[in-house]
Amino acid sequence: MKIAVDIDDTLNTIERAKYAGAYIRENDLPFHITDPDANAFVRVANWSEADVIKFIHAGGYKAFRDALPREGAREVLTRWKDEGHTVLILTARLKSWFSDPFALSRDWLQKYGFPFEELVADVEEKGAYCREHAVDVLIDDNLTHLRSAREHGITPVLAVRAATMGVKEEFPFRGENWQEIEAAVAKIAQEKENA
Repeated sequence: MKIAVDIDDTLNTIERAKYAGAYIRENDLPFHITDPDANAFVRVANWSEADVIKFIHAGGYKAFRDALPREGAREVLTRWKDEGHTVLILTARLKSWFSDPFALSRDWLQKYGFPFEELVADVEEKGAYCREHAVDVLIDDNLTHLRSAREHGITPVLAVRAATMGVKEEFPFRGENWQEIEAAVAKIAQEKENA
């Protein structure tokens, strides 16, 4: 199978409230943290996308560069590669936010030894991308991307986080950790084999 995997809050854990809060305090800005569990910087505080981009350019990119991998993620991707699956890293990190989202992503993946055949950054419409590139499964924490994948005939797997805990039942294939995600993908592979 061809498996597309998101980076942020799927392979890693971004401490958005920590970085945003520090930036707001250090610059004495009129914002405050509104959702410490949000899986996007634009929803963490009462600020606009323009404010977030300014934050990213002023050093907020370090939240992505310094993020720690989720436990077991590298090992699972390694097993998939060893089993003959194609691992595609697919991120919506945008050029409008980062000077080079590809390099930022590649460097992080290499730093932690993640195996992959291909890395694609700056993809806002992951469902269409997956359909156009014959992806079988998309693993992501972002509901918009997962719903788009489903609409395009791609099997979505929800990487459950605090921000998505309340809607996890929407996705029959999901995991709160990488062992559960691996089990969900194994079930999908079995179903495809039996079809």
